[in-house]
Amino acid sequence: MATDLQDIVEHMRRFAWPDYLVFVSMLMLCILIGVYFGFVQRKPNTESEYLMGGRTMMVFPIALSLIASFISGITLLGLPTEVYSFGIQYVYVALGVTLMGFVMGFIYLPVFHKLNITSTYEYLETRFDRRLRMFGSIMFTIMNIGYLPIVIYVPALAFNQVTGVNIHVITPIVCIVCVFYTCVGGLKAVVWTDVVQTFSMFGALVLVAVKGTIDLGGSDVVFRSAWNTGRLERPNFDINPTTRHTFWSQLIGGFVYWLQTNAVSQNMIQRYLSLPSVAAGRRALWIFVFGVCLLMSLCSYCGLLIYATYQNCDPLTTKLARAKDQLLPLFVMDILRDLPGLPGLFVAGVFSAALSSLSTCLNSMSAVILEDFVKPFVHKPLSQRTINWIMRSVVVGVGALCAALVFVVEKMGTVLQLTMSLEAITNGPLLGTFTIGILIPWVESRSALTGGIFGVIFMSWLSLKAQYWVATGTIVFPHKPMSVDGCTYEFDRSLANATSTSVYTTDDIFPLFRVSYMWYTFLGAAVTILVSLLCSVLIFGRQDPKTVSPDLMAGFVRRYIHGPDVPSVQGNARVVVLTPNAYGKNGKTSHESAL
Repeated sequence: MATDLQDIVEHMRRFAWPDYLVFVSMLMLCILIGVYFGFVQRKPNTESEYLMGGRTMMVFPIALSLIASFISGITLLGLPTEVYSFGIQYVYVALGVTLMGFVMGFIYLPVFHKLNITSTYEYLETRFDRRLRMFGSIMFTIMNIGYLPIVIYVPALAFNQVTGVNIHVITPIVCIVCVFYTCVGGLKAVVWTDVVQTFSMFGALVLVAVKGTIDLGGSDVVFRSAWNTGRLERPNFDINPTTRHTFWSQLIGGFVYWLQTNAVSQNMIQRYLSLPSVAAGRRALWIFVFGVCLLMSLCSYCGLLIYATYQNCDPLTTKLARAKDQLLPLFVMDILRDLPGLPGLFVAGVFSAALSSLSTCLNSMSAVILEDFVKPFVHKPLSQRTINWIMRSVVVGVGALCAALVFVVEKMGTVLQLTMSLEAITNGPLLGTFTIGILIPWVESRSALTGGIFGVIFMSWLSLKAQYWVATGTIVFPHKPMSVDGCTYEFDRSLANATSTSVYTTDDIFPLFRVSYMWYTFLGAAVTILVSLLCSVLIFGRQDPKTVSPDLMAGFVRRYIHGPDVPSVQGNARVVVLTPNAYGKNGKTSHESAL
């Protein structure tokens, strides 16, 4: 066996022509699906057809699209590394995901589905006013533009690990393919490519799990090594919020995080609203919950499998894997390099996760830009041709911007952490604002907007400051035991003893900055709701709950405020909605608005 680290790296880069063939076939299949829905299946070229699939989509493909949209390459590559380094404590977030299914299915989903909207943020204007709608749309846009370059960059790192191909060669190609089928095929092309990509993701993980387990001699070897080093562990019931992962952070914090990303985010709600009924939406929701939990379990098992394989020679310490996100690709090439075509199947699975997340965000961005940034500011109805041009131009423009921002992500090392923190900055305040609208009808628009803005400022201060301390090495999370005693190749052993050079210690940091990131969305939502309630009581006054349309509230709130026999408005009917712009001084005047 080679004894030099670089020799090992080159030895593992055996991405042969069958692997490239499998990878290219996946991209070509995505293109063909876009061509079919864009040119062969001739449906009316309308906004509803392009953005919502005519609201007649089927449950199973939508459910698989939801899974593929939420699970990005970051999850496929990051979760095995998380389990490898810290153990399975994170996986108990499945409890929070399950709780989210109940709450979303019975509180949030019926409200959005009943209103027949395209952009989720239309709800905020109907319930409050246009200022809240713009607030939500701007937060969504900022989050997506910060997140999408990472979605492409992380799997490009994996591709670089197994092939040596420069990331700036592969990222434009993948972006062009994704932009093409999203642009020409609309939501239907996105959903059906997601179906293909979901099977590709599951197939890649099952392949790695089965082959790796066989090589080790059985799953009992995997679980025994994990148990002996504390990676396979019971839930941690510590109530300290600064502990990275506990049962409570995964149940409560995980529930709130998944509630925001699934129940009020345009990326996900747009798919639920493409189904014909609330009952169909609930069925898709539970398939999504089961599929995500299964996929996380597979990723976690792969993490334990990697540890069992490298327990005596940690590739992160030796720098055989130069970045944490390259650990799983390294393992794949180690066990599959002599089986042509299978490494290509794995890489296709990773890029499938990236393509599904990117196409979902592009399609959702076209809906938000059209509905929230264009239509409210034009004085006459747009022609269908103009609408089509705007929707497709947004897809092309945002796709090109994402490909360009990969250069920024690559050159500035801390940008990865800082950009990921943007999600925490926007998620909590957005969930808080929607929750106020659906559950707290006595809060009016000025109070809700003040709470949302204060929530964004607070979370910006908290998450960016915490990320700074993490980046400087002051806040360090202890890993599970790792060893390099069994390495058979040469590496820089000084790396194994490297420590932080920060002049501060973790105990010097203000405790709030040490709070687990799993609580961030919860904190953002809680601060937003609390400030809004205080403003309602102390500054702007309460809104009469009876002046809020029943269809804008959760069912149990509606029955409490308006009684059990209040009629429910369906579809495109007109509802009486009170907005602050129509209030007199006492806030009692209402006006009609058409949904």
